[in-house]
Amino acid sequence: MPLLLLVSLIWAFSFGLIKGQLAGLDSTAVAVLRLVLALAVFLPFLRPAGLGAGRLLRLAGIGAVQFGLMYVLYQRSYAYLPAYAVVLFTLTTPLFIAGLDAVLERRWHARYLGAAALAIVGSAAVWYQATPTGRFGVGFLLVQLANVCFAAGQLAWRRERASLPPERTDASLFALPYAGAVLAAGLGSLWSTDWTAVHPTAAQWMVLGYLGVVASGACFFWWNVGAARVNIGTLAVFNNAKVPLGVACSLAFFGERADVPRLLVGGGLMGLAVWLAADRKR
Repeated sequence: MPLLLLVSLIWAFSFGLIKGQLAGLDSTAVAVLRLVLALAVFLPFLRPAGLGAGRLLRLAGIGAVQFGLMYVLYQRSYAYLPAYAVVLFTLTTPLFIAGLDAVLERRWHARYLGAAALAIVGSAAVWYQATPTGRFGVGFLLVQLANVCFAAGQLAWRRERASLPPERTDASLFALPYAGAVLAAGLGSLWSTDWTAVHPTAAQWMVLGYLGVVASGACFFWWNVGAARVNIGTLAVFNNAKVPLGVACSLAFFGERADVPRLLVGGGLMGLAVWLAADRKR
């Protein structure tokens, strides 16, 4: 749980950087550059010996879906929706996690589903605004597909990691998911990105470096490590922890305004959801 909380805090801070510093850059190009930097961080730790071709492909496939395809869909949705609506529509991720896990395990946990639903209510209490304008349907569909990709990747990583010997470290594996993610996002960029027109400024390169090495590279790694250590209910809830934390960071560091009573109510509901999902035996 501490790893999930740490990553949620870092991601919450990253929203303001993306909004304020990367405007004007092609969104898919940003995704590709972030993932390339993340891959570069973990390549020195890669130890593929003994994994077998099948497992290598599965690990790369997990990253292609969880990070690569998710990023392409998520970034593309900004062309159809305002930023707050994109964040609002990510709130269904906990239900996708709890629901997909129930289908895979053929076992339904009312407590986990309840915690996921409570997390959605808490997040919505923070972010609710009037119905967004624009091409609402297309944007909503893109975000939901991105949510499914991220949820499915987390569950796939948990199952794959559990089948590996404990002496095999996570760091020795994680370049493979990033390699799959770079391939998926790179293929997507061939369809949507004019790379000759991508010219980040020096300041934007610094932000991209931070986002690629820390917010994507280290944080996706820490997130998946943490995801394998908690129960499904807790994992589902923490997928929305970035929402109230993101609003709090916007207030504290980026001079934005928000409804503080809503923030307190939403944060309280999120805390209640974490308590509901917690494993009482531990």
